[in-house]
Amino acid sequence: MAAVSKYLTAKNSSIAGGVLFVLYLLKRRRRASKLNSKKGGSELVVNDKDGKKDRAAVDKLFFLRICRILRIMVPRVFCMETGYLLLIASMLVARTYCDVWMIQNGTMIESGIISRDINLFKEHFYSYIAVIPGIALVNNFLKFGLNELKLRFRERLTKYLYDQYLQGYTYYKMGNLDNRIANADQLLTQDVERFCNSVVDLYSNLSKPLLDIGLYIFKLTSAIGAQGPACMMSYLLISGLFLTRLRRPIGKMTVTEQRYEGEYRYVNSRLITNSEEIAFYNGNMREKQTIHSTFKKLVDHLHNFIFFRFSMGFVDSIIAKYIATVVGYLVVSRPFLNPSQHRHLHSTQAELLEDYYQSGRMLLRMSQALGRIVLAGREMTRLSGFTARITELMKVLKELNAGKYERTMVTMQERESSALDKLMLVPGSGRIINTDNIIKFDHTPLATPNGDVLIEDLTFEVQSGSNVLVCGPNGCGKSSLFRVLGELWPLFGGQLTKPERGKLFYVPQRPYMTLGSLRDQVIYPDTYEEQKRKGISDQVLKEYLDNVQLGHILEREGSWDTVQDWMDVLSGGEKQRMAMARLFYHKPQFAILDECTSAVSVDVEDFIYSHCKTVGITLFTVSHRKSLWKHHKYYLHMDGRGHYEFKPITEETVEFGS
Repeated sequence: MAAVSKYLTAKNSSIAGGVLFVLYLLKRRRRASKLNSKKGGSELVVNDKDGKKDRAAVDKLFFLRICRILRIMVPRVFCMETGYLLLIASMLVARTYCDVWMIQNGTMIESGIISRDINLFKEHFYSYIAVIPGIALVNNFLKFGLNELKLRFRERLTKYLYDQYLQGYTYYKMGNLDNRIANADQLLTQDVERFCNSVVDLYSNLSKPLLDIGLYIFKLTSAIGAQGPACMMSYLLISGLFLTRLRRPIGKMTVTEQRYEGEYRYVNSRLITNSEEIAFYNGNMREKQTIHSTFKKLVDHLHNFIFFRFSMGFVDSIIAKYIATVVGYLVVSRPFLNPSQHRHLHSTQAELLEDYYQSGRMLLRMSQALGRIVLAGREMTRLSGFTARITELMKVLKELNAGKYERTMVTMQERESSALDKLMLVPGSGRIINTDNIIKFDHTPLATPNGDVLIEDLTFEVQSGSNVLVCGPNGCGKSSLFRVLGELWPLFGGQLTKPERGKLFYVPQRPYMTLGSLRDQVIYPDTYEEQKRKGISDQVLKEYLDNVQLGHILEREGSWDTVQDWMDVLSGGEKQRMAMARLFYHKPQFAILDECTSAVSVDVEDFIYSHCKTVGITLFTVSHRKSLWKHHKYYLHMDGRGHYEFKPITEETVEFGS
């Protein structure tokens, strides 16, 4: 019993307790993963898809992804990014040599102090003072290079992604047609920044330790032999493989964290965007519940992530820091404690001390470098999470620009009639023909992106000069018709003949006011340079404002270049009339007016329709006002049950609306 009790010290008890605690955490994690896998058995298809999306680990796929993104951030061999990479590399080499020189010079200063050699002390002491500015310059050049490279990587990647995101209607399709990416704004801003910072930090955190290890191995091999550095490298390999295996969940947890962060930001932005409607409904408590539940989901995940990082930090500290130091002590002491070592047979005490200081400090720095490489694996695992999200975004953008999208489709069991069962819906299978002065639907199914058929076979033709009034109950397909016309939604069959996109204009009930000057509100989406190229003067713009009775706004603001928050400055009716002035400026062949005069008086409305007829703009109007029927030649009525009628308006036509 006495033999056993001598090992029951406080130190040994704490080590044993720590090992048992780590084993408990690993067992608990394994049990949790088994429970999750059992829960996932009932939703095989959905969870399999999510698992592929969330896959994030340091493997072959990760390196293929990172190489693909690096080709975007470093597009050529000779570019500024390459220059900063070389600057950082050279500064890392210079810093490593500075560290070696500091070790050697510091050892000589201490040797001079211990041996009371004032000349030796002064020589190396003044040398140290002389090189301080150079060492400081190296350190700050390194920081400068790292910060510039992070910014340039972010600039390159952000421009590339926005070029893809704002190509055609991709930005619309991602949020309305495709359901693979949620909260694209977070991916394009926050995730891109974190990815670029993580890549550059990893480059620095791996390059410097690798340089240190190479240099210190060379120095130590000549001092204590090759066996010592070989032991350290073996330890690096074994501990690195062990810790990499333990860190595998970090990548997936990072992906989940960013998704929950995006959801939390989204519910807050919805509250700001729809604050007026929520206030009218007194919905603050309901919105509070939504925000709290979303935030709780994020907080619960972060608690689990913090606890996992705590347990991993405990293991990392022991393996990468303390045991590495233990191995270093064993390696550096061996040649000094071995009596048969020829190097120190005839060395004096001062020479032994000097040699031990240099070898010991180099080995300590080498063990620290090994520890940093082992810990860099943790950052690499976290980087794999950001890489998976950025790569998924790039893949979706590429497919959307190629006309492909993925969305949960309405199943055949959910369709009611047998005729619809026979209708095979293939997105993009319809044909679009661009022809001026005509809009013609030829046996075209009108369906939502998820395959919900609103009208099985839509056929009608409208020539320029023949205004059409579109009417019907809510949900019958009026907005869907215009989305197909605007090429926002894909054709599921048939043939659509229409002018090119730029010759078809859409005016919604709540017009969009852009950030910019008063002139920008009229000419949007044109710029001032494009206005001048079209030969349209500011005087003509003023006539457009006068036509819709908005001339007083120019007089009130004093200049076309006045910048305001026009969404707040203009009333609902003024915004609708501003949208009509915008329509007069662009003069398209066809215009879709979607309840866009609901806040405009009848006399102004009559003038707008008369002016559109004068300048040759053919209108598709959605409105419930009986006063507008006289401005149209045809009406298209949808009943909401899959039927429609397209007929000319005559004296016998029963007018709908109020």
